[in-house]
Amino acid sequence: MKTLIAMTLLTLSLHSFAAAPKTYQVTGPVLEMTDTTIVVQKGKEKWEIAKDAAAKVTGELKVGSKVTVEYFMTAKSIEVKEDKKASKK
Repeated sequence: MKTLIAMTLLTLSLHSFAAAPKTYQVTGPVLEMTDTTIVVQKGKEKWEIAKDAAAKVTGELKVGSKVTVEYFMTAKSIEVKEDKKASKK
């Protein structure tokens, strides 16, 4: 019984590690920055990315520096839309 409980706990802990969000990255020159955001030029697009005090920065971060920002996406809200086909039944 103890072995079964230990294996179940191990399986659950492994699943929690597998559920970590995928990270992405963008590289380009810094156009603007504040304490909470950084704007990076990628091609013709401007990427505004939120940052906090916990963000690890290596080197001198300033406007004009070429950077690679690693980030992940987080949902702020989720609105479920009614399936129109299901509502007609």
